[in-house]
Order: sequence, then C-alpha cells, then structure tokens
Amino acid sequence: MEFRRLGRSGLNISEISYGNWLTHGSQVEEEQAHACIKAALDAGITTFDTADAYANTAAESVLGRGLKGQRRESLEIFTKVFWPTGPKDPNDKGLSRKHVIESANASLKRLGTDYVDLYQAHRFDRTVPLEETMQAFADLVRQGKVLYVGVSEWNAEQIARAAVLARELRIPLVSNQPQYSMLWRVIEAQVVPACEREGMSQIVWSPVAQGVLTGKYQAGQPLPSGSRATDVNGGADMVKRFLDDSTLTAVAKLEPLAKEAGLSMAQLAVAWVLQNPNVASAIIGASRPEQVHENVKAAGVKLEPELLKAIDDALADVVVTDPALTVSP
Repeated sequence: MEFRRLGRSGLNISEISYGNWLTHGSQVEEEQAHACIKAALDAGITTFDTADAYANTAAESVLGRGLKGQRRESLEIFTKVFWPTGPKDPNDKGLSRKHVIESANASLKRLGTDYVDLYQAHRFDRTVPLEETMQAFADLVRQGKVLYVGVSEWNAEQIARAAVLARELRIPLVSNQPQYSMLWRVIEAQVVPACEREGMSQIVWSPVAQGVLTGKYQAGQPLPSGSRATDVNGGADMVKRFLDDSTLTAVAKLEPLAKEAGLSMAQLAVAWVLQNPNVASAIIGASRPEQVHENVKAAGVKLEPELLKAIDDALADVVVTDPALTVSP
C-alpha cells in the first residue's frame, strides 16, 4: 500500500481506502462485511470511510464492530453528516449546529471510538448559515472529537467560502469527497483548482463508476443477476446513468488497454483516478473479500501518458465534464 498526505495537513492516509456505502447494513450480511474489512486491513488499507446515513446508521455500527480490537492509532476513520437519520424529525437532517453536534456524538458511539480522524459535511446545506455549520465543526475539533474537517460534493464557490471561515476559526479543512472516475470528471474544471488553492485533497468515491468500468455490463445484454444495477436498495438508481449503449460500447474499448497494461479493468479505473495529484485516496467498496484484494493492486501503479491518451480517446464521446453537475441538494 502507498500513502499520501491529506491536503496540506500532516495526516497520511492509504491511497486506497475502504468504504461501506450500499453494502454494510444493507446488501451484505455482517459476517461477510467483517470479512471484507479484514481483507482491507490485510491488504494494508488503514483508511475507512462511512456515513451516518448509510443504511440509516447501520453501516457505522457494522464498521465499528468490524474494526473492534484494532489499534486505533493505526487507523484513519472517516464519517459524515447531513442526510436524514433516525425517525427523520425536522432536526434529523442538515448542517444545523444541533444536528451536527448530535450526529457526531451518535457516530462516535456507533463506531466505538472517542474521535474520528475526518468529519465531513456530506452535502452543502443552503438552509443554514455556513458560519453556524463551521462553528459547530470547530467546537468538535476543540473538544478532540474530530481531528480534521472535510466536505463532500461541494462546488468550488462553496469550498472557497468554507475555507475562509476555516482559516478564521483555525481549524483544518483538508478534503472534499466527490464522485470521480474516467466517466465522471465534473470536478476537474473548477473544484480541483479551488481545492489546490485551499490546500485540500480529493477523497474520491465510485472510481469504477458503480461497477460499469469493470466491464461487467455490456451493450445490448441483460443486466447481470445480483449486480448493483439490479439492487432495489439504491444501487440501481446510481448506476443507471452509465448504462446506455453508447457508454457501454466505449467502456468495452478499455479492455484491450487494461490487458496491455497488465491490469484488470477495475484496477485500471482505480489507478486512473490516482494519477490526479490532487486525489489523496480512492474509496473502494466490496461485497466479497476477493474484490478488495483485486482492487488494491492499483496502489502505486503509474500509467504512462500514451495509455492515458488512449483512455481519453476511447471515452471521448461519453465522458461527463460539466461542473454544474456537482451534486448539491
């Protein structure tokens, strides 16, 4: 495993991290989830990402139990706040001071830890003054419950505003967690430059585009049984944007490129996002331990310029780059 600094901070994280969105507490039984966590640890992954909203808090609990007994100082545990949890009362969502503080304390209990290494605003909240949100994060930092602060799927203007407040409050705002892959490059034009200016890294999710970049989906063919595209718990909604025939036909052109590079298509996809110097880590998920062992082989891989150009040429007609598509509720 290789390690990278998170933004301008002194925190080192594994360049491939393990995330449990759409798996733990929903798609995967707990015993299997723990087997995947063990596989990640055995592969040298030290960075684990979750969120209170995943499986309506169950994912955090599964991760906490799966990491029990590990040396806490050897791990970097990340979680997030924003989406509704619990019975979804009026204050069970968003980035109000009440919800941020209460959610952080609840997450710590579920994770079985006194602190999280990174606490992230899962989305931008247009209904709450940003000053209120950042002050709540600052108080958690001062209390020692949060070591570093991050955001997820914020646009460049929102990130710049938060960075100003973080400097005033003297708290370490170090990261953004966006969707990023060969197919989905909406952060490149604005978000990445803004983060570079502010000393923030990307921790990217869905580097294999919900499985599309593994080559498992083929144009004109039925969806594979048991795949994310057939998951009624949310996976199907996320992957459907990539399942048109033109995208799948373009993705098929990557197979000989991956083979020539000595990589699986999934390894090529993960390695591709790690070529961006502003990316500190690529989050992988898994429903089986062997998927973890497969994907971590992308760590430390250097893709040659000729291969990167060939990838761009193959996907030229289907890549999404519009910065306006950065997710915001």
